[in-house]
Amino acid sequence: MEYTEAATAAADKLLSYSKDQAAWNLCRKTGDVAVYWRPSTEFTGNLYKGEGLVAAKPEHVWEFLKPEPGGLRVKWDKNVKDFQLLETITDDITICRTVTPSAAMGIISPRDFVDVVMIKRYEDGSITSNATNVEHPSCPPQHPYVRGFNHSCGCFCVPVPGEPEKTQVLSFFQTDLSGYLPKSVVESFFPYSMTQFYNNLSKAVKAFNV
Repeated sequence: MEYTEAATAAADKLLSYSKDQAAWNLCRKTGDVAVYWRPSTEFTGNLYKGEGLVAAKPEHVWEFLKPEPGGLRVKWDKNVKDFQLLETITDDITICRTVTPSAAMGIISPRDFVDVVMIKRYEDGSITSNATNVEHPSCPPQHPYVRGFNHSCGCFCVPVPGEPEKTQVLSFFQTDLSGYLPKSVVESFFPYSMTQFYNNLSKAVKAFNV
């Protein structure tokens, strides 16, 4: 029940973030992609929001974002090296481990994250992933990875009214990378990596037939 409650709380927070248009600060804009930030209320870092359009239907785009082992995400997302299922709680709630490669020219060493993930659909046709950090007995911190902690984070595939072949993708990240990283490195890494996330997602949607 503890996992279910954590997942539900994360989903509620992400829904509120998606509806809240106030107090966001633009930190990067490239083409149709914009990245915003504001101080997180869950830890001492920032909450980042990404917005971008992808030229495909929401169900199609979702196939590339779906958090599942052996899925498409690890094939195109350069920030995801491996994705492992640790436990299935319900049809829509799982415990997963994500492994990330080194980044920022090696300044950020490889990390791993253990999260409870909830898949949730809304009446407007949106498909969402909602996650937050948890502990799991099968996956204690392990060398050589630094254990990071995701606070309420995830992605929304939102239908675009009048344009069925387009999807608005919202992404939310508020990640404690842990370790001894300069604040300036962290604050420059996320806006850049989120912009690349959208660029690589769009390229993958065009390149893969699913």
